[in-house]
Amino acid sequence: MVEEIGTTSEGDLIINVGPQHPATHGVLHLVITLNGETIKKVEPHLGYIHRSIEKMCESLTYRQFIYVTSRMDYLSAHINNHGCALCVEKGLQVEIPARAQVIRVLMDELTRIASHELWWGAMAMDLGAFTPFFHAFRERETINDIMEETCGARLTMNYMVPGGVMQDLHPMFQKRVKDFLVLYKRKIHEYDELLTGNIIFQNRMKGVGMLDPADAISYGCTGPTARGSGVRCDVRKFAPYEVYDKLDFEEVTEQGCDSFARYMVRIREMQQSVRIIEQLIDNIPSGDFQAKTKAVLKLPKGEFYQQVETARGELGIYIVSEGGTTPYRIKFRSPGFSNLSVLDHIARGSKLGDLVAMMGTLDLVIPDIDR
Repeated sequence: MVEEIGTTSEGDLIINVGPQHPATHGVLHLVITLNGETIKKVEPHLGYIHRSIEKMCESLTYRQFIYVTSRMDYLSAHINNHGCALCVEKGLQVEIPARAQVIRVLMDELTRIASHELWWGAMAMDLGAFTPFFHAFRERETINDIMEETCGARLTMNYMVPGGVMQDLHPMFQKRVKDFLVLYKRKIHEYDELLTGNIIFQNRMKGVGMLDPADAISYGCTGPTARGSGVRCDVRKFAPYEVYDKLDFEEVTEQGCDSFARYMVRIREMQQSVRIIEQLIDNIPSGDFQAKTKAVLKLPKGEFYQQVETARGELGIYIVSEGGTTPYRIKFRSPGFSNLSVLDHIARGSKLGDLVAMMGTLDLVIPDIDR
């Protein structure tokens, strides 16, 4: 009789991975059932840093709650704030100045590159290659310097506001972004030489963590996790916001359905973000950077929903308003939870040594899951 993967039997070993941060890129606890080195089951235990952000938002105004979301997926802080501002603006029916729209998209795409840079360096380090981490942070620090100059912060920027952005761009913004684009294009070949084309790395990634398109859809996966299985789900394409419908860029998908395919999606996405920035950086409209709004915002009674494409996938913001100055209910549909839910499915039957590669290509940010 062949023992079914996923059932526990005598001789199985149950081990804990995490919740120490270095083991899982966040305070995540995995209970793993092994038969020898073969994974039979992966059970994530969540909630170690749950802060009840959704409940907190009910006591915050429509200006204040936006910045709490910076602490969910902190590597997509700009985009989280952007989605919340869009949802509030949808309720207020505010028209956003063209300059603010372009600035928002520029900040979003710089954020996406910075997030993928950190992921690339950490992904390599997880598999034993330490050098790429320093190369990744060389470009990422350049972006952080640009953010700090305009926004005053490097990680949780608090720059998006209902109606536009907090303040206008720094006078050196355009020059510094152009300098970054030159640096990135000059250095991108190193990524292929160090990692992408490395035969050891490819052997660790190809055919590992298989996720077919039907399962990606069934589990609710979005972002590069789903697009690595050929699922087209980029919010910027199917439900464009701001100026994305006017831009020429590709929705990156791969057909490999494995860890290497998910890796390649993020590598190619950075290049598409560069393409978007190049189209906008010399075409930032003049005019106001913020629409005129009331000091105290009140959304009309009703329900409002907005989705945006973060570095990890689709973030949905759902607001229920009763007409007051604070939301009656807020619900965040974050990409990390659904992407994590597929880990057990893709890991069963694999070797323990492959778990790190699979987790790395899901690009988990734990506060985005716990909220």
